[in-house]
Amino acid sequence: MTSETIDRSEAEKRLWNEFGGHRTVMLGLDGGDAHFQPMTAFAEPDSGTIWFYARTDGDLARHAGAGQAATMILQTKDLHACLDGQLSVQADRARIDKYWSPVVAAWYPEGKDDPNLTMLRLDAADAQLWITEAGPLKFMWEIVKANATKSTPDLGERTDISLH
Repeated sequence: MTSETIDRSEAEKRLWNEFGGHRTVMLGLDGGDAHFQPMTAFAEPDSGTIWFYARTDGDLARHAGAGQAATMILQTKDLHACLDGQLSVQADRARIDKYWSPVVAAWYPEGKDDPNLTMLRLDAADAQLWITEAGPLKFMWEIVKANATKSTPDLGERTDISLH
C-alpha cells in the first residue's frame, strides 16, 4: 500500500459514511488485559463521537469509567480503519432513545429502563485508514506482478487523519 496519498478530507468522509452500512466494529481498552469485543457503533460525524450500548456489568463499562484510552477497529470490503480516542461511560437517555431498535431491545429484557443498560461514548481523536478499490482481478494481477518484478503489490492507499 502506498502512504499518505489520499485526500484527508475525502478519507474522513469515507470513514464516516462506512458506518451507515457497517455498524459492527471491534472495541477495546488500551493497555488492558481484556480482549477486543464486537460492538455495534452509532457514529456522530459532526462531533467525532461514536456511541455503543453496553451492560453496566460488562468489561468495557466497568473499566472505562470516566475515561480510558481505547481503540476501535472497523473493517469493510474496501476500507480498514483503526481509531484511537477516549472511551467513557455515559448513561445518556437521549442516545438510548435515539438509537433504540428491536435488535438492541433483544439484549436488554427490561427495555430502555433496564438497570444494566448504559452507553459508552468514544471521543475519536485520530484514525489510520487503508483504502483499496482492488477487486479480485486486480489483486491477482498485483500479486503476479509483484512476484515477477520482485516488488510489493500496490493494492491501495493509507492515510492518517485527525478527528478533532
